[in-house]
Amino acid sequence: MTENQENVSEQAIQIGDEVKATVVKLEEKQVVVNIGAKFDGVVPISELSHLHVDHTNEVLSEGDTFEGIVTKIEDEVIVVSKKEKDQQMAWDQLMQHYEQDDVIQAVVSDVVDAGLIVDVGVRGFIPASHIETFYVDDLSVYQGKTLEVKIIEVNEERNRIILSHKAVEESEKQLKKQRLLQSIEVGDVLEGVVQRVASFGAFVDLGGIDGLIHISQLSHDHVNQVEDAVEVGQKVTVKVLTVDRDTERIGLSIKELQPGPWEGIELKLKPGQIVEGTVKRLVNFGAFIEVLSQVEGLVHISEISKEHIGSPQEVLEIDQKVNVKVLDVNETNQRVSLSIKEAQEVEENADVAKYQKEDDEGFQLGDLIGDKLKDFNKE
Repeated sequence: MTENQENVSEQAIQIGDEVKATVVKLEEKQVVVNIGAKFDGVVPISELSHLHVDHTNEVLSEGDTFEGIVTKIEDEVIVVSKKEKDQQMAWDQLMQHYEQDDVIQAVVSDVVDAGLIVDVGVRGFIPASHIETFYVDDLSVYQGKTLEVKIIEVNEERNRIILSHKAVEESEKQLKKQRLLQSIEVGDVLEGVVQRVASFGAFVDLGGIDGLIHISQLSHDHVNQVEDAVEVGQKVTVKVLTVDRDTERIGLSIKELQPGPWEGIELKLKPGQIVEGTVKRLVNFGAFIEVLSQVEGLVHISEISKEHIGSPQEVLEIDQKVNVKVLDVNETNQRVSLSIKEAQEVEENADVAKYQKEDDEGFQLGDLIGDKLKDFNKE
């Protein structure tokens, strides 16, 4: 209580004085109060609250005490305003909340085309663009709701206060993001949803923070376009490859969670097996042949041809299809040894065997015909 309030009963009351009032009687359109002076004061219903009031008992009860401001003295009638003092206190509090960036409660009292009218002790406004982090089509759903808001503009002289619920949502989102960023470690396996794709990869929402799957980490197979491997809205399981908390960047991989191309290779390829492959690389000591997706084996230069060659380029070219014989398979070291020369020998031996079989069948048929002719002549 101010010194002015303590001495109010000992001196003449002036307009603008702050007084402590006790409710003596509730009438329909005014409240009679005791302010410690020679005469009682009255509070008109219009001076009870900044909100619309139909009856005084909506705001006060007999015996209640409140602080008010003397607004008029006329014919021994002292008019006191509760609303003016409440709003004065409200503006002081709002300015403090604004300076401290506090989150406060706001009750939506009305909905207009441009946004929401709210009560924060005084009449405030939330523009439509500051209601949510997303576009809101129907504002009427907020009527009567209590929202958490931050003050983005306050001007008591102009009786203007602009608030934002979106700012609260963004702050909470950022806090959640930071907590999540601190908790994620390299090697973690997480669930996420593809938010957007770019030419170089896909961004995945991990529940408050995005991570990037580079195109090279989408699959063990070659991916020409990101859209060939994932699509927006798709749920994915990813492994964390890198975490940079300073730049808030997280590297992810789907490929790391898939069976590698070399996994179980010794069951897929057996020594002695003849398979078709594609020439991928030519080096001075031989040729690398892709025999399964992402699995290349080496044909040493000595295993390329029966004839002596100076370099693999003399008889092979990139993307050429060739048959090779599997010589050795080592999953641990991810090595496959191949031979074009031995594959050709197998094919040639098979051709010789086929021709010999056909010749043998031909001689047997001729002999059989000859025998029949002899028997016919005897007859």
